[in-house]
Amino acid sequence: MASSIPISMGSLVLGVFIAFAMVGSVSSSRFDELFQPSWALDHFAYEGELMKMKLDNYSGAGFSSKSKYMFGKVSIKIKLVEGDSAGTVTAFYMSSEGPYHNEFDFEFLGNTTGEPYLVQTNVYVNGVGNREQRLNLWFDPTKDFHSYSLLWNRRQVVFLVDETPVRVHSNLEHKGIPYPKDQSMGVYSSIWNADDWATQGGRVKTDWSHAPFIASYTGFEIDACECPEVVAAVDNIKRCSAAGGEKGYWWDEPTMSELSLHQSHQLQWVRANHMVYDYCKDTSRFPVAPVECLHHHH
Repeated sequence: MASSIPISMGSLVLGVFIAFAMVGSVSSSRFDELFQPSWALDHFAYEGELMKMKLDNYSGAGFSSKSKYMFGKVSIKIKLVEGDSAGTVTAFYMSSEGPYHNEFDFEFLGNTTGEPYLVQTNVYVNGVGNREQRLNLWFDPTKDFHSYSLLWNRRQVVFLVDETPVRVHSNLEHKGIPYPKDQSMGVYSSIWNADDWATQGGRVKTDWSHAPFIASYTGFEIDACECPEVVAAVDNIKRCSAAGGEKGYWWDEPTMSELSLHQSHQLQWVRANHMVYDYCKDTSRFPVAPVECLHHHH
């Protein structure tokens, strides 16, 4: 019996270590550790690590992060509404609060069966948006889970799809253009009926006979600087930026201040092959190009 004790102890320690290692690697993927439903709680369903949110003719639904953050990276894997999703919008975004809020949006605009989903991105700075870009994807986002990410540091905001950059909003403060860098942001997602504009400019309405419309989520990850509500904003700003003298964050590394050459090529490919609308080129809306468009070379 005595000889078996070290073995059982060893396996116990190993088991604890493996369990701990697993917790460390998957803890961020659980919905309830990072997020909470914010409305229509009865429109949520949980299946293991999957969370499903539905839209029907009674209500949409939405969730929000439990904390707010300043700089870092947030990612969610989403499988979008299958079949005829015309009129529906599924959104994944970061936003601060108040009339002069900052916001980074992914909005997935539903389609009639067989038509491609459109992805609309937008950037709000100090309460001002109107920076829409639209693209179609190089895959069917309703057939499987794909990763959608927002990387945010003091130099750039990068929108990524399966780690491929699809949009960059650079810090051009040296050109007198405001940049979002001093408001903490929550992470949000919602599904709602937007058939007044979402599909073909509102011409195609939601067909409620196909309801409920279900978006599925997994792989919730937030690797960012958390901003406790009890801490003064100015102290959060100091702590979350390298100026605070804290240990450096990976997103502040010099290599993260702009896209790599490979990423730049990826973005060029996306823009050339998948972009269907760019506010910078919409002369009917903007007879004079918005000032940041003159400097964003991507």
